[in-house]
Amino acid sequence: MRVIRNILARVGGAAAGFAVTSAMAAPQPWEWTFQPAATDMMRQITWFQDYTLWFIIPITVLVMVLLGYCIFRFNAKRNPVPSQTTHNTLIEVIWTVLPVVVLLFIAIPSFQLLTAQYNPKDEPKLTVKATGNQWNWDYEYETKDQLSFNSAILADSDRAKLGKEDRTEYPRLLTVDHELVVPVNTMVRVLVTGADVIHSFAMPPFGIKVDAVPGRINETWFKAEKEGIFYGQCSELCGKDHAFMPIAIRVVTQEQYDNWYKMAVTDLPGANKALMAEVDHNKTKVAAAD
Repeated sequence: MRVIRNILARVGGAAAGFAVTSAMAAPQPWEWTFQPAATDMMRQITWFQDYTLWFIIPITVLVMVLLGYCIFRFNAKRNPVPSQTTHNTLIEVIWTVLPVVVLLFIAIPSFQLLTAQYNPKDEPKLTVKATGNQWNWDYEYETKDQLSFNSAILADSDRAKLGKEDRTEYPRLLTVDHELVVPVNTMVRVLVTGADVIHSFAMPPFGIKVDAVPGRINETWFKAEKEGIFYGQCSELCGKDHAFMPIAIRVVTQEQYDNWYKMAVTDLPGANKALMAEVDHNKTKVAAAD
């Protein structure tokens, strides 16, 4: 089973790698499956979903066929005298043993995935505390030169001022005034709590979702493998503006992150503008090279 899972994970990872070519990941219109994975954990989650479908679809089809057959074959018109059979040993053995076997094939990789989610492969190199408020997020970098700021949904009237008028990269209702900035290929630990009511820190492309509970601190990890800007949302019904509480994480190179952090400690708006200008400049260079 582990060999099959590894093979499928590699295939899925390759597919995801080609799919995540955009520098932006957010919910899309008419989307019916997961967003492209930006972390190894999300690839494992996507693999597990595809794996369980191999059990769900045949079982669903089998039950529908049996129901249809029973309705057709044993209706009152075709079968006016019902059978008096009350016991069949072979059928009882099959419908007892087969579900147990199916559950075992699902449970084992499920436990492995659950274990992986709580045991990251690498030690975290960066710790960020995320506090949910009604209805925005406070971020606090747990580093020597501490940095903290608030991140709230961006009003349409403020787009031009922050240079975020391109709605393909900065979608409506998901764009924030200050993104959480982290370096690529770095294990990041997020300490999550709530200041008032229960919120939930969810970032689908990273495969993380953890509740923000007042008075408690939960933790989660992610290691983004691709640069870009990624969007999530609070996933707990937390009040009238719950739907307007986006989460935006910008993943950049280590050098870009170091420069941004050094400047952000004293001038966050200036650091964000400088980072956006450098990211856009690099995009232009790549486009010109293409």
